[in-house]
Amino acid sequence: MLFWILVAALTAALAVILLYPLLRGAKAADNIRAGETAVYRDQLRELDRDLDGGLITPEEADYARAEIGRRLIAVSADEPAETLKPARHHRFTEAFVLLLLPVLGLCLYLTTGRPDLPSQPLEARLENPGNDVAVLITKAERHLAEKPDDGKGWDVLAPIYFRTMRVNDAQLAYRNAIRLLGPSPVRLDGLAETLMAVSDGVVTEEARQVLEQSLTLEPDNPRARFYIALSMEQAGRPDEARQAFEALAKQSPADAPWLPLVNQHIAMNGGAPAGAGSVAPGANPAAPGNPTQQDVAAAETMNAGDRQQMIRGMVESLDAKLSEDPNNFEGWMRLVRSYAVLNDKDRAADALKRGLAAFPPPGEQGRQLLALARELGIATEGATQ
Repeated sequence: MLFWILVAALTAALAVILLYPLLRGAKAADNIRAGETAVYRDQLRELDRDLDGGLITPEEADYARAEIGRRLIAVSADEPAETLKPARHHRFTEAFVLLLLPVLGLCLYLTTGRPDLPSQPLEARLENPGNDVAVLITKAERHLAEKPDDGKGWDVLAPIYFRTMRVNDAQLAYRNAIRLLGPSPVRLDGLAETLMAVSDGVVTEEARQVLEQSLTLEPDNPRARFYIALSMEQAGRPDEARQAFEALAKQSPADAPWLPLVNQHIAMNGGAPAGAGSVAPGANPAAPGNPTQQDVAAAETMNAGDRQQMIRGMVESLDAKLSEDPNNFEGWMRLVRSYAVLNDKDRAADALKRGLAAFPPPGEQGRQLLALARELGIATEGATQ
């Protein structure tokens, strides 16, 4: 009941605020001529004082009095015709503010709000946050403000920060967790990803050092090995990058979810994805742009220049197929990455924009496309328009 009383009071207050300028404007319009008349009468009195004080001659006083009198007569003559004009134009506006605006607001709240939900103070929501991520973060932040040396709290909060795109906060949380609990592959990999996110997907020297530390703890860590291979690719060392990606592919299980991505990088760096006579493991053979058995066999017999030309042809073929049938999320991911690896950032940005037109950013697939663009250093400004 208290809620509805507050809503009614706020609605009334808002109506008064909106109507006040209209009512005040009408009143001011009614009194404007009266104000002008008062000014001219004051001028006549001041003119008499100047004449008595010898500041002006009688001739000058007569001339000024005649001019002021003429203006006073003109104002008095116009007054009846002018007083009621300004007040006629606001009746619809006043009705809208008093009736339609509250009704529209109430309908909007009833359709999009939760009038049946009982009010709950922040403390009560913090005790039982449920799946509300914002409340979970607030609860964890309050706890860590009281106990900043709780390493487990930082360890839990860091990935939540990262998933909610609070990259700088995630980086600080990972550093605190490593300082208090010691390094682990998960914490080090998470810290490296925050460093890369800050640098728009570039594997910086600091991120590479963190990844190498992770590999000392877990030599077969695929996440760290992938990013280190990516750093070689970004540094313009395609042969080393290809070898690193190929080593990662060999150690990975046949159903590893990261294998299609690894094989894409192998192909982009001049290698043949997977083994001869087969399509890359985990890839859909029917998906646009995947190499056929003949493509893989032919690539093994080519030199580096011819292989690169063949790859460009495959990428352009994939682009054409996606233009005809844009409803292929894996194809757009592959096309954006392919253009980026070929160092054609303009086409990569264009492919990103077309991919987001088919899979808008509010959806999970659209967010993955934007995350890929940030990882590859592709500008996302204007891509969603």
